[in-house]
Amino acid sequence: MSYKTVIAEQKERVGVITLNRPEAMNTFSSEMAKELNQALIQFDNDKEIRVVVVKGAGKAFSVGIDVSEFFGKSQREYKEWVGLMEQMNHVIAYMKKPVIASVHGYAVANGAGLLAACDLAIVAEGTKIGASAINVGLFCMGPAIPISRSIGRKRCMEMLLTGEMIDAEDAEHWGLVNKVVPGDQLEEATMALADKLAEKSPVALQMGKQAFYGMSDMEFGKALEYSNEMFASLCVTEDATEGINAFLEKREPDWKGR
Repeated sequence: MSYKTVIAEQKERVGVITLNRPEAMNTFSSEMAKELNQALIQFDNDKEIRVVVVKGAGKAFSVGIDVSEFFGKSQREYKEWVGLMEQMNHVIAYMKKPVIASVHGYAVANGAGLLAACDLAIVAEGTKIGASAINVGLFCMGPAIPISRSIGRKRCMEMLLTGEMIDAEDAEHWGLVNKVVPGDQLEEATMALADKLAEKSPVALQMGKQAFYGMSDMEFGKALEYSNEMFASLCVTEDATEGINAFLEKREPDWKGR
């Protein structure tokens, strides 16, 4: 499938999506928001793909929403517009496959939300991350949701209320990103993590991610019940049997993905 504002390519078992509006610092146009979601779903449905990476072309990961689309909408139209911009949060959470953000330059507003929405994030040194909408009389309400589920409330509110940028190292310290690497090692580090995940049982990865997001909004007892049911379902898969047998026989497993 071809796209105008994103590039979707396969690198062995990894699907790589590149936000491709470098002339606009990869700001989210309506078209790019739609195409990002389409590319994510495309790779989630591709049996050959086990892990998905999202990155940005040019000087930045993404600096938010394209404000040239801001004016002239009714309240209902604004709701539909921002709903499209935030749909990626739903898509990533409901995808079967893990999604890694590979971030450089700037991840601002909706770009910071995308970083936080991804399951994992590798970030280049020198990257600036911020929830800056407050500086133009708006508020990063959508990005606040995935950010608040990655870091503590006080740190999240600091980002949202001040609109100030934090650097990659602070983001790592706060728990917003998994690892910070030199810029010239970003792709290598990202693909190393993606390949590591791709070596795992695809059915275990997918059911594990589903269970993680499924239980996150549940009351404690219901979350345990749900996770136990999911674990029991995983135990009767071919991959679970293969994994245990490989461990006992001291050999590498041959995953079947079922």
